[in-house]
Amino acid sequence: MDMVERIKAEIGSSPVVLFMKGTPDFPQCGFSAQTVAALRAVGAQFKSVNIFEEPELREGLKRYSNWPTYPQLYVKGELVGGCDITLEMYESGELKSLLEGAGAV
Repeated sequence: MDMVERIKAEIGSSPVVLFMKGTPDFPQCGFSAQTVAALRAVGAQFKSVNIFEEPELREGLKRYSNWPTYPQLYVKGELVGGCDITLEMYESGELKSLLEGAGAV
């Protein structure tokens, strides 16, 4: 399986996938921690992928998404964005609505 197929498989494995630094219980950067907190605050069920475990995935996803930073939140296979976008959506109520529509809340 090449890297693009691997990324697509991860993104397709759950309605909500968060590529992050660390894990939800042990995030290894503040932006990942804030994104997890927003997802948990709305009661979302999500899959996380620790990009530190696979350097090839970390670099490949940047090219795949054309998004240079982490975390990266995907909902129903589409890139939502990173920490700032996720927090803005949380504050406006959009995040909960989006996740409800995806069946993750």
